[in-house]
Amino acid sequence: MDLSLIETLRWEPATGFVRLERHLARLAGSAVDLGVPGAEKARDALFAALPSSALPGRAEEGEPRPAPLRIRLELFADGRIEVQTAPFTPLPPEATWRLKIAATRLSSADPLLRHKTSRRAVYAAARAEHPAAEADEMILLNERGEVCEGTITSLFLDDGSGILKTPPLSSGLLAGVLREELLETGKAVEKALRPEDLARGTILMGNSLRGLIRSELA
Repeated sequence: MDLSLIETLRWEPATGFVRLERHLARLAGSAVDLGVPGAEKARDALFAALPSSALPGRAEEGEPRPAPLRIRLELFADGRIEVQTAPFTPLPPEATWRLKIAATRLSSADPLLRHKTSRRAVYAAARAEHPAAEADEMILLNERGEVCEGTITSLFLDDGSGILKTPPLSSGLLAGVLREELLETGKAVEKALRPEDLARGTILMGNSLRGLIRSELA
């Protein structure tokens, strides 16, 4: 299969990799499902990519601790792994994303949507529908008109009940790491959503890198 598996993580000086075990578990599960070898090497590859000052007991005397990092791991079909690191700048707490609903549709019957892969054409097409000056993120629907996800985020609806609502995997969407955590801890439940439902609460877009981001339809 001509695709690669991708995990994008945040590394913090005080706590290390955020949701590391969940990212590794998702990668391993996708590797089994799609027949991609080499997932067992991912942990070592991630730590090898960190600057020496980030490793316990390895910082040189007087060397400043590194800032938070965005780390992208890609596992290729031949088992090769590449890791890229870049500084991570969090959004300000008061940030609000502007959303638009894409004309591009997802297929709920496509099993690859549940995996984070290099197959990004449908998301790129949705993102290209509006310039960044008009929309920070695009919401994709499926062929039934159900809400699925953003191009790089999972969608959550705060309807005031105290438990977030997020579309089920059966609608056709990525099994996001942050989404998984919120479901397992009881902070969110799955519920099929339609565009009109989004007006009945506060929209939150989120992923493991950035957390939850307050959003509104523009």
